[in-house]
Amino acid sequence: MTYIGVDISKKSFVAAFPSANGYLTKEFENTPRGVRKFIGSLPNSCMVVMEATGNYCFLLLYLLHNAKIEAALVNPKQIKHFARMMMTVTKTDAKDACLIALYGEKMNPASYKLPSATILTLKQKRTVISQLKKQLNATHNLLESITVLPYADKTCLNSLKKTISFLEKQIKSLESELVNLAESEFDALLKRLTSIKGIGVTLATALIIATGGFTYFNNAKQLSRYIGICPTVCQSGSSISIHGSINRNGDESLRSMLYIASWSAIRYNASCRQMYERMRSNGKPAKVALVAVSNKLVRQCFAVANSNMSYIDGFVSTKPETQKCVSSKDQTL
Repeated sequence: MTYIGVDISKKSFVAAFPSANGYLTKEFENTPRGVRKFIGSLPNSCMVVMEATGNYCFLLLYLLHNAKIEAALVNPKQIKHFARMMMTVTKTDAKDACLIALYGEKMNPASYKLPSATILTLKQKRTVISQLKKQLNATHNLLESITVLPYADKTCLNSLKKTISFLEKQIKSLESELVNLAESEFDALLKRLTSIKGIGVTLATALIIATGGFTYFNNAKQLSRYIGICPTVCQSGSSISIHGSINRNGDESLRSMLYIASWSAIRYNASCRQMYERMRSNGKPAKVALVAVSNKLVRQCFAVANSNMSYIDGFVSTKPETQKCVSSKDQTL
């Protein structure tokens, strides 16, 4: 397998091709024409490795997918720490592309699964809704700060009120479209997720977007780590043993939604309530217990998503009894 490193920017990207004397770098335009030219220069049996750079990398990923060429999308933090390990002192686009190619060769990253058109559309709507809500909150704060002035300009007040009204309509419209699209494409999955007490339509939709309909992860632990609610442990010898806070690596908005959902879960979800009460009785702080409940909700969501069954509150799984094998030696004793 030949690994091609790519460092992407808005208008162009630099590709590093392995050669007998190291790497050869070449720059291409980040346009359909430039990407097709890059694809035409690729050798057989190769993987293109790149950093996750927002939306700038998706044109390349999409065209590589259509050309049936493997691609890997790597977390920039991984490349950053790999660069520190290699003790690099120079940072240019060409050097970064070479470093990414070397990372691919040494670490063998997994192939990237391109999300479906529905998932990409849902993700865009969720991102725009989040930004509009931030603008709405900022506009509300600005309106309140002007209202308390001894002399408030009516033109400014009317302008802000119209902006607030416009933003509220846009948010309501986009949220309605997001729910309708999610229900039309993932109706059965949404019903199973919302059968869990504590999980609403908004959180269920966010989980579907983040997991590609629960197809990106093999188990609930991987999903919890991606979201950023896994506890960290630092242990070395007998002098260092620290059980720290959660890792906070993933989607901050999704992590917050799960934490808020845990408030409802400890009241109405039997398994979550039992876990919370047990941890509190053992002296754990409330926030630690709520994070554990958030992890519990993730496990419940992953279970119903992969079992094609709705959640049953208080259900206890029973494992079939295994018969013990008795050897001939045991029988004589």
